[in-house]
Amino acid sequence: MKKYGVFESGGLRWITRAWITRTLEIVGFALMIGLAPGPTPAQEQAAASRAVTVGVYESPPFVTRENGQYTGMAIELWQSLENKLQLSSTYKSYPSYRKLIEAVRDGEIDAAVTNLTITRQRAQSIAFTQPWYDSGLRIMTPSKGSGSFQSILEGLSDSGHLTTFAWLLILALFATVIITLLDRRLDSEFPRRWREGLADNFFHTMSILTTGKTTHKNLFGWIGRIWSALWMVLGVAIIAYVTSSITSVMTTTSLTSQIHSLSDLPGKTVGVLGGSVGEDYVQERGIETRDYDSLDASVEALLSDDVDALVGDASVLEYFAHSQPGQPVRLVGTVFHPDKYGFGFPLQSDLLRPVTLELLGMHERGDIHKLRVKYFGDTR
Repeated sequence: MKKYGVFESGGLRWITRAWITRTLEIVGFALMIGLAPGPTPAQEQAAASRAVTVGVYESPPFVTRENGQYTGMAIELWQSLENKLQLSSTYKSYPSYRKLIEAVRDGEIDAAVTNLTITRQRAQSIAFTQPWYDSGLRIMTPSKGSGSFQSILEGLSDSGHLTTFAWLLILALFATVIITLLDRRLDSEFPRRWREGLADNFFHTMSILTTGKTTHKNLFGWIGRIWSALWMVLGVAIIAYVTSSITSVMTTTSLTSQIHSLSDLPGKTVGVLGGSVGEDYVQERGIETRDYDSLDASVEALLSDDVDALVGDASVLEYFAHSQPGQPVRLVGTVFHPDKYGFGFPLQSDLLRPVTLELLGMHERGDIHKLRVKYFGDTR
């Protein structure tokens, strides 16, 4: 029994050491887990962020692209919403409003971010948020006057007056050559060099036509005087014709080319952005339009006389005229057809409600007003 007792005592010590070792291993492993670094707040936010595809249409100052990055009032507003709703956006550009709306409707993108006007027709195919900007339409025209030299020449050419002027000039040159030939033969004091003789007689011919006066020597007696008198009468008729034709062309050009308001657009060709509200509005009034993918392309068409005027979002046209003072364009009339901008989503999108609620909150806090002042100043 004593021997057995020794065995029992040794076995107990062995069990005790094993239990202690096992306990220390568990405690050490627990400490290692507790001291290991956890995920950072940024990592937790990234893991919780929802990836969305955002369609954009470049329309300064609402959406612009600089150094490969999108910026502008609409982009800054959307990025504020991103932070609040834990969204991670991938941007996809579209060439026109029409293409952007079609992409939202077909579910190619999760949201449309630009100065997108809310209309009943668009609301039938996509969903809109709470409006975040008030705008409307305006008219842009070339700033060159209707009485410019170029416009007068174009008017004279279109009416056929330039052709008549050319024939009258040919007649004056023909008379100059005839008189020069006679003077070289009959007047011993007449300059022998052709260029001097032609120049002297051309001045003599034009002087009679325009003023009825001349210092040219009369070599033909009474015949010469009759000839001069007839030439003088012809000159009076020519001057009257030239004056009346230029005056009529200037008057016609002024009446037909000046655009001051919407009522002056019928009969004109108006440039618009494809798929824009401006395009729909102008076409509904039976006015001929030409659509362009960008404002720069439409302004180029305006300055090259491909169109008579542009109709577009007032804010965009005003920003263009203000930011590019070197461009010979001007805004005419007042804002018409008031409208509002909103962000677009597919119908039944689960993002629509939270984005709208955040926009309402930003309105109440004055955040959207601050953005408007940043891009447009205190005037809007």
